[in-house]
Amino acid sequence: MDKIDWCLEQKKGIELVEPNDNLCEAYFKDANDSLSGIENVKGMWRTVMAYYSCYFSFYALLMKVGIKCEIHDCTLALMGLFGFDEKEITFVKKLKKERINVQYYHQKSEEVVVEKINSFVLLCKSKANVLKQDEIDKIRGEVKND
Repeated sequence: MDKIDWCLEQKKGIELVEPNDNLCEAYFKDANDSLSGIENVKGMWRTVMAYYSCYFSFYALLMKVGIKCEIHDCTLALMGLFGFDEKEITFVKKLKKERINVQYYHQKSEEVVVEKINSFVLLCKSKANVLKQDEIDKIRGEVKND
C-alpha cells in the first residue's frame, strides 16, 4: 500500500472537500506572515517559521483543489500530484525534519536561507494562479482513485 492509500484510510488523513479559494488565500497569508517573521526571530523559531511558511503555501494549493489533510506526512505525500520535482519535495521534507529536531529534541539546525523559502512560496503561488479546472479535476481524481 503506498503512502496516499494509507493516508486516505486515516481519520485525519487525506479527504476531498469543496475547493475553497478563500482558504487558499488565507493559507498564503499565513505563509507570508511566517516568512516575514523569520527575520525577527532567533534560534529554533527561525526553523519552525521557515517550515510553516512552506507548509502553509503548499496547503494553500490543497485548499484550492479541495483536499484536506491534518497529517503533515500525508500532506507532503501529495506534492508530486502538483508537479513538484524531487528536489523541491526533499527540500520541504528536510525542513519538516529539522523543525521536529529543533522543536522536540533541541538539536541545532542548518541556517535558514530565506531566499529558498521565499522561492518555494512564490512557486506555490504561481502554481495556484495557473491551475485550471481540468487540472483540479485530474488531481482530485488521482486522490480519489489511489
